[in-house]
Amino acid sequence: MKIGSYRHFKGTIVEVIGIALHSETMEKMVVYKHFDSIKGKKKNTLWARPQKMFLEKVVVNGKKEPRFKFLK
Repeated sequence: MKIGSYRHFKGTIVEVIGIALHSETMEKMVVYKHFDSIKGKKKNTLWARPQKMFLEKVVVNGKKEPRFKFLK
């Protein structure tokens, strides 16, 4: 998986800063930063999501597309 900027399917831009391991399960987690405030949190908040979920496809308007699309 590439480090860099991604667009969430809802339009927000995030910056992936690395891959971490969950301390209990050893599951790969994507660590990323939202530049905008989201879900009541301040700008530039760090988030983590399972890599499998980060890379999965979601259905939008009846067609599958990446949850996060790599930009650069």
